[in-house]
Amino acid sequence: MEVKKTRIGTVVKHTGSHYLISELPLWDLHPVVIRGSLRLNGNATTNPIAVGDHVEYEMPLDLNGEISGIGSISKILPRKNYIIRKSTNLSHQAHIIAANIDLAYLVVTLEFPETKWPFIDRFLVTCQAYNVPVKILLNKIDLYGDSHRELINYFKEVYHDQAGYDIIEISATKGINIQQIKEECAKNNDNSTAKITLFSGVSGVGKSSLIRAIDPSIKLKTNSISSYHIQGKHTTTFYEMYKLGTGGFIIDTPGIRGFGLIDVEKEEISTYFPEMFHIMDKCRFQPCTHTHEPGCAVKQAVENGEISYERYKSYLGMLDEETKYR
Repeated sequence: MEVKKTRIGTVVKHTGSHYLISELPLWDLHPVVIRGSLRLNGNATTNPIAVGDHVEYEMPLDLNGEISGIGSISKILPRKNYIIRKSTNLSHQAHIIAANIDLAYLVVTLEFPETKWPFIDRFLVTCQAYNVPVKILLNKIDLYGDSHRELINYFKEVYHDQAGYDIIEISATKGINIQQIKEECAKNNDNSTAKITLFSGVSGVGKSSLIRAIDPSIKLKTNSISSYHIQGKHTTTFYEMYKLGTGGFIIDTPGIRGFGLIDVEKEEISTYFPEMFHIMDKCRFQPCTHTHEPGCAVKQAVENGEISYERYKSYLGMLDEETKYR
């Protein structure tokens, strides 16, 4: 007679309908599938279970108590946070990138290829909305000459000085500041749990090279930049977690080409821009959309250069996007 034992584990890889699970901080992988009742439970996401999810699952055991087959996920446990995006520009469905994240690194490049600022802003807003701590990694810093320093300084003024995000200049190929990233990925500050760090960004920003620089034992494919399109080629196919030799776990994600907001009320969007949130109580009218109202502190800050016009334009774009999809 087949015996089944219910366990609690973390999803570490998602490949279509199949998953790998481990009971972190142990690294002992088991293949599982999702029960049909979970798949059909009115879920509006393209992936009902994401990498990083804590789940209850059952593994079949033989009479000797040894695992004798593929297990099944029976329950998804509550998430402390997650990153979610609209699956396509014209879709109402959502895709969960990862769940239960201790730190997200958004890897960006100013050229080779250029990461568009609206993408950066949508990713950061989503992290703010779903309580995911996030830092910006400015990669390929070794490729930028003196002519790029003004652009780099402006980028840091906007996202660090005004918005308050930590920015780390790195080079995966030259090893610049890689030791700092290793140390940050290794463990939580309180040492209470194994740290899970997400790496995300558009194709071609060097995520795979960065992860290999952090831990050379992790074998990831890398690819060259398309000179015709000046953008990256997809090298990561699946969402997957890896165990670091120095401690902690990292999640690698496929390059993201678009990032639509999901389940974010348009009245709340400005509160997820830290530089707007800090001054919006000074607006003459409450609530204020920061678009047409007189006496708006946010609009005045944009005019004074205290909030960048690029970030404000991203905010207006998100308002328009939310209006279209409602």
